[in-house]
Amino acid sequence: MKIRLLLVFLLLPAAAIFSQTPTFISDSLDSYVRQGMKDWQVPGLAIVIVKDGKVVVMKGYGIKDTATNTPVDENTMFMIASNTKLFTATALAQLEYDKKLSLDDKVTKYFPDFKLYDPTSTALVSIRDILSHRIGTKTFQGDFTFWNSKLTREEIMHKMRLLKPINPFRQDFGYCNSCVMTAGQIIPKVTGKEWSEYVEDSLLLPMQMNHTYTSITKVPAAVQLAQPYTTSFTGTLHTVPLDQWDNLGPAAALISNVSDLSHWLLCQLDSGRYQGHTVIPFGAILRTRDVNTILSSRKQSGVPTHVAGYDLGLESYDYDGREVYMHTGGAGGMVSVVCFIPEERLGMAVLTNNDNQDFFVLLRQQIIDAYLGLPYRNYSDTGFRGFSQVMKDTLKTIAGWKDRLKGGAPTLAMASYCGHYTNPLYGSLDIRAANKGLAITFNGHDHLTATLQYMDNDEWLLQYDNILYGIYSTKFKIGAGKVISLETRESDFVEYDPYTFTKE
Repeated sequence: MKIRLLLVFLLLPAAAIFSQTPTFISDSLDSYVRQGMKDWQVPGLAIVIVKDGKVVVMKGYGIKDTATNTPVDENTMFMIASNTKLFTATALAQLEYDKKLSLDDKVTKYFPDFKLYDPTSTALVSIRDILSHRIGTKTFQGDFTFWNSKLTREEIMHKMRLLKPINPFRQDFGYCNSCVMTAGQIIPKVTGKEWSEYVEDSLLLPMQMNHTYTSITKVPAAVQLAQPYTTSFTGTLHTVPLDQWDNLGPAAALISNVSDLSHWLLCQLDSGRYQGHTVIPFGAILRTRDVNTILSSRKQSGVPTHVAGYDLGLESYDYDGREVYMHTGGAGGMVSVVCFIPEERLGMAVLTNNDNQDFFVLLRQQIIDAYLGLPYRNYSDTGFRGFSQVMKDTLKTIAGWKDRLKGGAPTLAMASYCGHYTNPLYGSLDIRAANKGLAITFNGHDHLTATLQYMDNDEWLLQYDNILYGIYSTKFKIGAGKVISLETRESDFVEYDPYTFTKE
């Protein structure tokens, strides 16, 4: 009998032997997720895992709203933010496959007045360049000006000529949301349909992603929408406003759930087919997976990865001999990851509603290791230790600033700091006296304000009313007894570089 069982085992296809659900997934996933959510203060999380053409896990954990304690399930909607980018890139790859355009077409073919900072880059920049983040700018450069702002897509495209690059054109990676938005604006030039309509007609509806929306304004009032939260700058959960970024739509606007994203993953893992019907030509799928910008070409310390690159709306890298494709998404109060490994016929998506945590990507890595049979190590525990120290240091710094709020007087009279200030890229802000300090109104946004409280040594405590933007120490530049300018900082989640506003 033992010999016969062995023969049966040996005659089974290799895929049948190794496609069994790992013990971590069947026995430990729930406890791992719940502990991770507790450690990282994640109110709600939704996950889907697909393997070998089937959904093996699809569920929600925690709550979508701390006010109502409504539980998260597979239908709870989250902003998937930059996971939108692959949909936009796929739409453009489809159009190339249909010979409606070439990814190597110059952007100026469709927008003759489009300009980058450098005239040579303007003449050369292609659809492929702006989809693969290689125009030479810094990561997130300009995003404070663009993100949640009053600017239209056309106005953002016009302002891109003011983004001074720090690297040579086509040499280095610099994540650029306005670039992908610009790529999406080419779709109506070619098809006569707006980006949202084309994505719905060519991708969402054929894959029966009937509960995925191309704008927050399109989400019906009755739909379950997770509420966004952050622990940034305070260490405790605070609700933040829902992003309104239709102006960056092709780069970030999709709202979805893990039920719909299971269709997207199954399609990606079946060469562009969904339920037996081709939705995306495989040639177009492959175009999105071609590396265009090198991220790394050396062995990565501590992980079995050597080469990483950015494709079109995707990051790709080798991991333990497999090709992994993934992208993360970050909206105010929500972060997500979508990942798939075609050689393993494995895919997953994790959606969460606290933006100040790494658990969502560490959970993804834990699942990958489980399916590849790699030795177990608790990524969440290790990551949380480092995160906790950084958070502790941040809170200590902020507490030190607040200890310096002792009612001292600045160098000049309070009225001297009030007035109208401008920045060439952003536009303007206004400062007025308020509550023994100063109040800032950022005119490029509908509802962005901040306060300035004097500390000492000509330093002020800058606190945004939307905590997501941060708490910082800053100074006015003063010369000849007059205020010349103010430097503002914003959270790295928004943009890394400060802005200088000059007083008029």
